[in-house]
Amino acid sequence: MKQDRKVFKLAGKVQNYAWGGSAFLPQLLRLPNPEGHPFAEYWMGAHDSAPADLEGVALNEYIGRDPRETLGSYTADRFGRLPYLLKILDVKDMLSIQVHPSKENAELEFAAENKRGVAQNAPERNYKDDNHKPELMVALSEFWLLHGFKPEEQLMQALDATPELAFLVPLFEKKGYQGLYQAVMEMPQLEVNDVLEPLLERIVPAYREGQLKKSEEDFWAARAALTYDQPGKIDRGIFSIYFFNLLNLQPGEAIFQDAGLPHAYLEGQNVEIMANSDNVLRGGLTPKHVDVTELLKHIRFEATHPRIVAEDYGPGRIAVFRTPAPDFELSKISLLKGEILTIRAHSAEILIVTEGKTGVIEQGAAPFSRKAGEAFLAFHQAKFELNAQEDTMIYRAAVPAAL
Repeated sequence: MKQDRKVFKLAGKVQNYAWGGSAFLPQLLRLPNPEGHPFAEYWMGAHDSAPADLEGVALNEYIGRDPRETLGSYTADRFGRLPYLLKILDVKDMLSIQVHPSKENAELEFAAENKRGVAQNAPERNYKDDNHKPELMVALSEFWLLHGFKPEEQLMQALDATPELAFLVPLFEKKGYQGLYQAVMEMPQLEVNDVLEPLLERIVPAYREGQLKKSEEDFWAARAALTYDQPGKIDRGIFSIYFFNLLNLQPGEAIFQDAGLPHAYLEGQNVEIMANSDNVLRGGLTPKHVDVTELLKHIRFEATHPRIVAEDYGPGRIAVFRTPAPDFELSKISLLKGEILTIRAHSAEILIVTEGKTGVIEQGAAPFSRKAGEAFLAFHQAKFELNAQEDTMIYRAAVPAAL
């Protein structure tokens, strides 16, 4: 399937999960939303469950016709498919406490669920595919999230400062992160209610009165209770808010989350890139399937010292966010009106304009323009120019070059 043309317009798929906002993505994508439906994620990739549209053809199908031609031999031989998934998220309500499996564990557990006959679309299914899901996010707005266990001293301080949770300090001192977390995640529901009800009786009125700050765990615990608690069932995910690092990223700041690192997005908009997977093991703060046993099997029970991923500017107007993941690389292209940038793709690359407008010029093909909210794809060995028609910001997903 030899293609002379290698650059194409691309249309992603919206995911209308309940936690999404109703304005940001519709405005970015210029989609009407008069009924205020939640627009949570915009997927740009070749995942079998929601492949992007490549000018009328599903992207996974198009790549599958000739992986070596579209992806290049290195990517096709190593991964056999487009190895990443690019997304834009709008988090209005906090997402679930979650963790992602390693590649080895994903392969084993996916095969095991298949062998047990669990349907791919079954709500109790944990493993949607056989891949790991390391992920990098870059904040498009002020962004709040939970990210790994607090270092020991900070966790002790958080428990001591919360009277209703201070009884957990001796447990943590004796049994560490695993003993502490396993105790609350396996605690009988009536006991969860007994522990957390006094806490919520204290903090929810203060939340409603606007007396709590987003930099305080109590703020998010109260919001979680009002969002997810059911009669007679307080969500045990609230414990994690006090155990995990509470981070506030500013626009342009990024953070990487590898297999085994527990986390939860709380509020804001971001660009996210991950391995091409939808494997999520949940432990609370969600109406979706929660499987505590599976969650505990895959969590890394260790202190996390958050590291903001800095923009690494190379030649020209491209900043790269570097991670250890072999599956993906995310960069940000900033162009002033009138600037021209030549790009050569060394695998399949997906680009989305988040601000401004640019021309896309490939020799021998009809030029086209992409404005904010519009994406395009360049296959292996594509060479093209970006001609900024306004001040423009573009996020570019790629496969790291082979060493």
